[in-house]
Amino acid sequence: MSSRCRIELALALGLLAAGCHRKPPPGPPAGAAVTGAPVSGLIPGGAGPPAGIDPRALPYYDNADAVVQGMRMYKQMNCAGCHFNGGGGIGPALMDDVWIYGGRLDQIYNTIYQGRPNGMPAWRGRIPDQQIWQIAAYVRSMSLPATLAANTGDTPSQHPAPVPREADMHGGWQLPPGTIGPAN
Repeated sequence: MSSRCRIELALALGLLAAGCHRKPPPGPPAGAAVTGAPVSGLIPGGAGPPAGIDPRALPYYDNADAVVQGMRMYKQMNCAGCHFNGGGGIGPALMDDVWIYGGRLDQIYNTIYQGRPNGMPAWRGRIPDQQIWQIAAYVRSMSLPATLAANTGDTPSQHPAPVPREADMHGGWQLPPGTIGPAN
């Protein structure tokens, strides 16, 4: 083996060894939930979803203007193309109390922001965060008794009620029963 080959081999082995000991950058992995809410029910390490409401959601509770702006954005972004006027179609219904990824305002925000498998696109970077929150407020309002009572015509969700904070004073989405949870 020539000395040039030895040098090249030693350099290659040195680079390989340096690459093996590289630590990943601190912080959440790319694509992790921005607000800490899980993207799916599979949570590494067995941790549960966060129990508290994202503080960024607080300005959108009891905010009639946010809900009206959210309704405008819902129509503008053609959310009705999949969810119709809240009754569901290609996408899930939004007027009932069945939420696949959580029905709290912050959890709906995460669904819109991150997208979901099987068709829900991620809107992060496409529309401003404020508008995502407004759409989430409108979507959350669709299942409120006050909204359902105010909409008696053929086109539901046209008179959305503001989302009271009390409506989300629950744990939100939880891990399905039987899913591995935190170690005891």
